[in-house]
Amino acid sequence: MIWMKRPAAALLVVTFTCVVQAVDRPEITFADGKIFPESVTSTKDGTIYFGSLGQDSVYRATPQGAKAETWIRPKSNGLQTVLGVYADEASATLWVCASTSGGRGGAPIAGETALKAFSLKDASFKASYPFPGNGICNDIAVAKDGTLYVTDTTGARVLRLKKGASALDVWASDPMLLNTADGIALLADGAVYVNSVGQGFLARIAVNRDGSAGSITKLESSKPLVNPDGMRSVGPKTMLLVEGQGRLDEVTVDGNKAEIKVLKEGLTGPTAVTLSGGTAYVTEAKLNYFSDPALKDKDPGPFRAVGVPYRAPK
Repeated sequence: MIWMKRPAAALLVVTFTCVVQAVDRPEITFADGKIFPESVTSTKDGTIYFGSLGQDSVYRATPQGAKAETWIRPKSNGLQTVLGVYADEASATLWVCASTSGGRGGAPIAGETALKAFSLKDASFKASYPFPGNGICNDIAVAKDGTLYVTDTTGARVLRLKKGASALDVWASDPMLLNTADGIALLADGAVYVNSVGQGFLARIAVNRDGSAGSITKLESSKPLVNPDGMRSVGPKTMLLVEGQGRLDEVTVDGNKAEIKVLKEGLTGPTAVTLSGGTAYVTEAKLNYFSDPALKDKDPGPFRAVGVPYRAPK
């Protein structure tokens, strides 16, 4: 019982040890080759999940593990061109993006673009939510009330899945401001933040009282962004964001302005980031080896997620 002194002390020691092990990994490697880890997410206990674009699967590293192993098998339940993954602990769900375009060398893929739901407990399949009109399911964010938002990169839109709904609906669309929509996150103001990987900027989508999308505002960044990709909220006004040219950034939003602070440079093709304990894990996806036909037969070498020490603002 936790009220007894000796067991309580033991419990505290065990908990502290697990946290230290979970955040003390300078990098996470993979059990297999040609992973192309495009997206990453984590749970509070330090488990890290990776969407594998190369294997059409999901990999997992345990809180104490420095090597990720296959957790959801390749092509399970229609998985293909796996991009975004998001661990939603409130619903015990791992959300996974599967798409019909963006295959090896840009070749089209048969099937349907959909948001897939798997159990965080045992990786069992829960449901599939097709994208109306297909598109590219890229990244995912979930609000406190359970509403899920997901970007469609080629459709220049954000789709929504209301808690308990049976289908996605088109929540926001804009051929300019949401063109090549990629990373997505929510901050304490309740708005939805999206970046444009092709245009290099951040946008805020207001959420009206009835839940509908409000105005879309392009933010003024303190420095230019080059191919912004995955991002996650880490504070009331703060997000972590990776730029494809090799940077990990801290982004602080103040009104219509975004202050960009570079935390690390020299990363190899970063595409996503997640914060676990005191470490930000950045995936090095090396997507040039995946998308460039001239490189598709070349060995990209081993893949990794780089650990960057980071303390989130309160």
